[in-house]
Amino acid sequence: MILPAERGPNMRRREFVGVLSGAAAWPLAARAQQPLPVIGVLATASPEANAARLRAFREGLGVAGFVEGQNANIEYRWVEQDSGRMPEVAAQLIDHQVAVIVTAGGTASALAAKAATTSVPIVFGIGGDPVDLGLVASLSQPGGNVTGVTSLNVEVAPKRLELMHELLPSVTVMGLLVSPVVPKYSETTIRLSQAAADAAGLQLHVLRASSEGDFDAVFESVIKLRAGALVIAPDNLFTAHSEQLAALTLAMRCPLFTNFVGSSPPGGLLSYGSSETEYYRLIGAYAARILRGDKPADLPVQRSTKVELIVNLKTAKALGLNVPQTLLARADEIIE
Repeated sequence: MILPAERGPNMRRREFVGVLSGAAAWPLAARAQQPLPVIGVLATASPEANAARLRAFREGLGVAGFVEGQNANIEYRWVEQDSGRMPEVAAQLIDHQVAVIVTAGGTASALAAKAATTSVPIVFGIGGDPVDLGLVASLSQPGGNVTGVTSLNVEVAPKRLELMHELLPSVTVMGLLVSPVVPKYSETTIRLSQAAADAAGLQLHVLRASSEGDFDAVFESVIKLRAGALVIAPDNLFTAHSEQLAALTLAMRCPLFTNFVGSSPPGGLLSYGSSETEYYRLIGAYAARILRGDKPADLPVQRSTKVELIVNLKTAKALGLNVPQTLLARADEIIE
């Protein structure tokens, strides 16, 4: 046994190095056991309806070095078109202590997330004006805990009518389907579309659907109004029920301009709007920057500027329509 008085300098040095080594090991062990940061995704529709969007979102995260399950986790919450549950679901994500909330359900989910917290960072993806909607103070200096990415889907509303008129020059009556859940969004779309219809000499009838249960009545109205085509404004409600809308289109033989043009089953006839791949990559990149420590107040609202025209020849064939070569030549994608 070595008594305290008998300890030499070498013994004391070894004890000191041992204590120091042990102390250094604690932080390393603690870091290894720390949970991964969690991204909360608040979305309408379903995982299947959002598959392509989420793939692009993960690509945006990956460019910044974040991979789901490796150095970040993603907590998904789907409201399945029940927008009334948005506040409840947003609160669930906050209780889960997520590092950032990403709203992939359009304007409704962005507004619900903002109302639920002033501290958890939020990255939105919307088609309207975030300043006008009260989400941010300004585009260049958002302030607060919210920033995000906007698309051109509202601004290009007139172009959709123009393209449909080019495809169907003999049609003089068209319908415009909007969701009234966020009035500022739908009213702007209606105003811009009506101006384009007036300029082209078209009679435009505005139809509204707040839920899946409204779809049959919408198409009955299309028939009663003798509308030769229906333009559907981009909205997660319509994307989530794209197969049902496509089936109604074929059953009633009504050409449909949509933001979904899936090939199986046949979807919309034409689609024109922001590239969803670019759009959601940008959202993913902003979520990654927040995980790295950037503050939403310092991240200017970005705009996705790439637009795409997609033509579905499969749907055109099913409806007995010939698509002009001038339109096909301008298409970014043709589904055959």
